[in-house]
Amino acid sequence: MVNDPAHYRWSSYRANGMGQADTLLTPHPVYAGLGHDDAGRLPAYRALFRPELESEAIGDIRMALDQVQPLGDSRFIDSIERVTGQRREPRPRGRPRKGKGEADGLQEQLWLDI
Repeated sequence: MVNDPAHYRWSSYRANGMGQADTLLTPHPVYAGLGHDDAGRLPAYRALFRPELESEAIGDIRMALDQVQPLGDSRFIDSIERVTGQRREPRPRGRPRKGKGEADGLQEQLWLDI
């Protein structure tokens, strides 16, 4: 959408991060807890938007999206499985490999059909 949250028209970032007055906003208790006054809160709020994700985290997010899998710890994935009634563990791509006995039986059936 935008490269900087201050450029988004409907964001409260200009008020909470830059100190621009906005009569439509009421400070949230979490925001108020970032510091004792505006001098402490403004830089603390801006710092929330600075961190970049590590490349490993970005890779995990991309893989979860590609596999249409939830991303989280085992407790989170278990809760998703309970809610949806579907197993959500990542599985290897492709069909499961047939055991030796299954492949032999298929060849026998093909010879009998001929």
